[in-house]
Amino acid sequence: MTDREPQALDVLDDAGRKVLFTEARTANTFAEVTVADDELAMIWELARWSPSAANGQPLRVLFVRTREGKERLVRHLDEGNRAKTLSAPAVAILAYDLDFHEQMPTVFPARGDMLRAAFADQTDARESIAAYNSALQTGVFLLAVRAAGFAAGPMAGFDKAGVDEEFFAGTSWRSHLVVNIGHPGADPWFPRLPRVPVEHALAWA
Repeated sequence: MTDREPQALDVLDDAGRKVLFTEARTANTFAEVTVADDELAMIWELARWSPSAANGQPLRVLFVRTREGKERLVRHLDEGNRAKTLSAPAVAILAYDLDFHEQMPTVFPARGDMLRAAFADQTDARESIAAYNSALQTGVFLLAVRAAGFAAGPMAGFDKAGVDEEFFAGTSWRSHLVVNIGHPGADPWFPRLPRVPVEHALAWA
């Protein structure tokens, strides 16, 4: 047995860090520039590589691009979120799939059948797992929007039951976040707010 050198991973350069983290902002206005379906597909192609427990991947996405679709959506949004959603070129309704376990034989071939059977009658456990892991995947989705050259405007202010009835009736999908997507418009940013001080955010052991 010979010792092997540890694998060196690539490090994101300063430009990439600015795009994804330090200079990225939540957009509140959007330019009248179309976001094409293939660009939305590219966002998903990046986001789908997010980690999730047992590779279960419960996140599901409905992209809303038409005026009709946005009007159906905004009736369920808080008043302050409606105008900017109507102006966004594209909107993603992020949801989790309560029946994510049905995909386990595909996404975890070694144990998929066992996991699907184990979760079959555990509705409450599946919802808890799906909600947590879709939230984990959602963070990666927002980074994917930025990596694809767009601004994201995530919003939790909406009637989830209303959105589910409007768009996901008769399915196992449950909405948990709405994300406006596009190029920034006029005066798109609120002033940058402070971050939690390091001394209150980190601990060492």
